[in-house]
This record gives sequence, structure tokens and C-alpha cells, in this order.
Amino acid sequence: MNVSTQTPNNPYLVDPDVQLMLRVKQGDDEAFAELVETYQDRVVSIFGNILDDSAAAEDLAQETFLRIYRARHGYEPQAKFSTWLFRIANNLASNNRRSRRRRKEVQFGSGDTGPLSSRPPEGNLAEKSGLMPARMLDKEELRRMIRSAMETLNDNQRMAVLLNKFEEMSYADIADTLEMSPAAVKSLLARARENLRGYLQNYVQM
Repeated sequence: MNVSTQTPNNPYLVDPDVQLMLRVKQGDDEAFAELVETYQDRVVSIFGNILDDSAAAEDLAQETFLRIYRARHGYEPQAKFSTWLFRIANNLASNNRRSRRRRKEVQFGSGDTGPLSSRPPEGNLAEKSGLMPARMLDKEELRRMIRSAMETLNDNQRMAVLLNKFEEMSYADIADTLEMSPAAVKSLLARARENLRGYLQNYVQM
């Protein structure tokens, strides 16, 4: 069942997840459960890659959906649902990282719960980015190098890379998520790739 709004020319109404969220607005909890099922693993993966903390990733994913549910009554489709969701996730991730920096409790894990070991299961960021090892590397060694390289990026660069590679978002959708222009996103990703290339040039062939 599709749900109309007061603005029939709204281009975002073609998004099936927007339609689900409009049903949530009308009190349909099954629609909300469907959205959670669709996005939960993806949101946890994004948080895991940003924070290198699986427990915090799970907690922030739960907080993301809690905020969406709390906002349901005032929801208006002003972006794709995924864009809105990842905007909330990005704000939560940035707040969390700032809080950790203030407490000076940032930790760099080396186990399987670190970033790039979670979804997407088909490969880590090196594979998704087209990075090929210049020499034979242990998988965990490569993960550590990619993880350290990602730590050299600022919050927006890191999120832009993850959304572009894991979520396959366009520059326009990333721009909506990060609340900047597509041209700024293009520049942001170019700088991020240059930073990663500089860090990894002795280990991988880009």
C-alpha cells in the first residue's frame, strides 16, 4: 500500500522506503520492522568501520533507529530514506568520536571485531576500493593497514568513502547525507583517496 502526502510532486515519493516510513508515520509498526530489517546490518557495518568498536556500533545503530521512530509523527520526505538515515548515523558517529577524543579513550583494536571485518561480507575496504596488494600480505595485516589508513581521514572523508564504496551512493546522495554540495563531495572523496594512496603506497598498488 502506497501512502500519499500533501505534496504529490515530491520526487522522493518514488522511494519505496519513503513509502514505508510514511506508513510508520501512520502507526504501522510492521513497516518500521521492515525498515530495520533492511538497514540494520548496513548501519552497524558503517558504525563498525568508523568506530572500531563492535559494541558501540550496535548501540549507535539502535540509537539511530530509535531516533527515526521518535521522529515518525513529524516525518516529511525531504530526501531519500537512506539519505536521511545515514545523515542521522553520521551525526551520531561524529558525536561519539568527539566524545571519545575528549576522554582520550580511543583504542585501536586488532581483532576480528575491528573495522573492515564486518559487512559487507564479500570483502574488506581494500577489495571494495580496487586496492591490490603489491606483495603477498596476511589478511589481518592488510586489515590493520587499511584501518590505520582510514584513521588518517577526517569524519566526513571517512563517511563519504564508506557510503561511496559500501552503499554505492552517488555524489548527490552523499551530498544530501553530509549536507554539502555534490562538488564538495567530489573534492572530499578526491582528497580522501589521495590521503589513502599516500599512506598505502608502500603496501598496495592503486
